[in-house]
Amino acid sequence: MPDAVRGPGASRRPGDKAAIFRLQAPPEGLRLGYARVAGQEENGDQTGEPQKKGQSGLELPYGSVTFLRNNAPRETAVTILRSTETLIDRATLLIPTITDAHRTAFGHRLLAWYDAMRRDLPWRQSRDPYRVWVAEVMLQQTRVDQAIDYYERFIRRFPTVSALAGADLDEVLRAWEGLGYYARARHLHAAAREIVTRWGGVPRSYEALRTLPGIGAYTARAVLSIAYGLPFAAVDANVNRILSRVFSVAEPPRGKTIQALADSVLHRARPGTFNQALMDLGATVCRPRSPDCAACPIQEVCTAFAAGAQEAFPVRKAQRRTPHYDIAVGILFDHKGRLLIQQRAPEAMLGGLWEFPGGKCEKGETPEVACRREVQEETGVTVEDCELACRVQQAYSHFRITLYAFRCARWTGTPRSHRGLPLKWVDRSELDQYAFPRANRRVLEILHGD
Repeated sequence: MPDAVRGPGASRRPGDKAAIFRLQAPPEGLRLGYARVAGQEENGDQTGEPQKKGQSGLELPYGSVTFLRNNAPRETAVTILRSTETLIDRATLLIPTITDAHRTAFGHRLLAWYDAMRRDLPWRQSRDPYRVWVAEVMLQQTRVDQAIDYYERFIRRFPTVSALAGADLDEVLRAWEGLGYYARARHLHAAAREIVTRWGGVPRSYEALRTLPGIGAYTARAVLSIAYGLPFAAVDANVNRILSRVFSVAEPPRGKTIQALADSVLHRARPGTFNQALMDLGATVCRPRSPDCAACPIQEVCTAFAAGAQEAFPVRKAQRRTPHYDIAVGILFDHKGRLLIQQRAPEAMLGGLWEFPGGKCEKGETPEVACRREVQEETGVTVEDCELACRVQQAYSHFRITLYAFRCARWTGTPRSHRGLPLKWVDRSELDQYAFPRANRRVLEILHGD
């Protein structure tokens, strides 16, 4: 938590290694509920009586919850019992009491706001469970504005679950190219085939959906609530952020507390609308940074807003340094001017996509030397002469790469994959028929411009 983020009443006690942030009183009638105390042999409660280590059910007044930014690699929520000023580290907030004020805010004002302000999105034009499912899968790792065009093209190409099941995986991957996280497309295709074989349509059972490739708890809950109107609360990053702020939840994202809170405030008569309302609220109002609290329909029950500590929630884990790798690939031409491409293993990252042969540079190895070695290891071909054609930067979710692409003008041998992966000589005019990772596609675009 940045030192600049301080709730009213922030204080530092002598000997503390970090700033303590204390929240103000909540709106009338609300309270945080209970805390589970751990990490101390004995701790005083608000009456001065000791509490044994690990005791549960200690009721705390609102205003006792604070945040500690310590020297550890993670941020830790802590509790100070005000009467004794005893620090209780690692206190976990249990589910707060859901009051009439919460029910009014979530059951009336939130839905009224959504009915007036909802975003006009193509997947909301239909409650077809197949289309809801496709949209939810696309939106898992993709912003709404990026997903719209992909969704519309995908639905035109595969308008039904049967159409998707009957397509070749290469065709599906090509339609998905550019969205990234290609396991989503592979799982979507595999699940479609299983749905057609087992049920003939998207099942309306949570247990059945969870057996399908790529469908986790969130996706199953979203499909069942939006398409079928079943009472399932779906927690995505937006919902997590909203509920973390409303109830000042002092635990990392996606914990059991957040799901339990979502289940508690769910509008059971309009569950799909409720879930989409929270998603829209998180995307447009309760943003990660600079939330527009003045426009929020549930502001009056938000404990983080009352404390001026909106951006302190949700509690975040420490960010790890993003690793970087140098990758070298070879662009081989045959006597007809065709390019050699190979398909990645289905189980690998970017599985099923096509690429130029190559791989990571080893420690102390130049990209040119790595290109010669990797091409020989992967195809059995010996590169005799190569020159750098281009260099491309690409960022993925957990690492970054610099891709060095070399034109291999002279080589000997017959290309064969040592791992049994498909290899193809492809004419430049046919390259658009194959799905490539973004970095390889950029290399092709640069080559095409030469």
